[in-house]
Amino acid sequence: MTTLSQIIENKIVAIIRGIQPDAVLKIADALYNGGVKIIEVTLNSPNALMAIERLNSRYENQLIVGAGTVLNTIDAKAAIAAGAKFLISPNVDIAVIRMAKDTGIVSIPGAFTPTEIVSAHNCGADIVKVFPVPNAYYIKNILAPLNHILLMPTGGINLANIKAFSEAGATAFGIGSSLVDNKALIDDAYLQQLTIKANNFITAIR
Repeated sequence: MTTLSQIIENKIVAIIRGIQPDAVLKIADALYNGGVKIIEVTLNSPNALMAIERLNSRYENQLIVGAGTVLNTIDAKAAIAAGAKFLISPNVDIAVIRMAKDTGIVSIPGAFTPTEIVSAHNCGADIVKVFPVPNAYYIKNILAPLNHILLMPTGGINLANIKAFSEAGATAFGIGSSLVDNKALIDDAYLQQLTIKANNFITAIR
């Protein structure tokens, strides 16, 4: 399966931000045990490239690991060299999209308005991250005229509203602090709860 097809099939993209590489591995274990197989490590995290490399080495093809908060081609090139299988940005940067496509990995730029979303798609985005997403109705309204574009709402997705976003037509979901709390103490109890929470998200969209 391609990276894109696996994102579409698995749907949940767990966002890991601000966490040290050693802890990232533990979190990835807990997420994987809960059924989450797509992980985004944001580049504004400490030693993010090391974390991406370690995850790829540990999981090979079991987890799909990508880079988030990719703001320019310098970051994009470094993330690709570290083994990122997809690039996610909070904005539309045509050069970053083109670098992802030229390298053969998945491009997921961030956009908000219909104009930005169409522009990102026309520039080669595989999926467009809708960020910040206000509610599920917004996704439904965007997809009414633009149902040929794959959308990944991000920001504020939680267990209470993910089903509504799914029913609105979202292809995937970027889930941050409602899944991975970077302010919590990462001990055995936290990791056990993270596995349960990950499984709850998976169950919610089935």
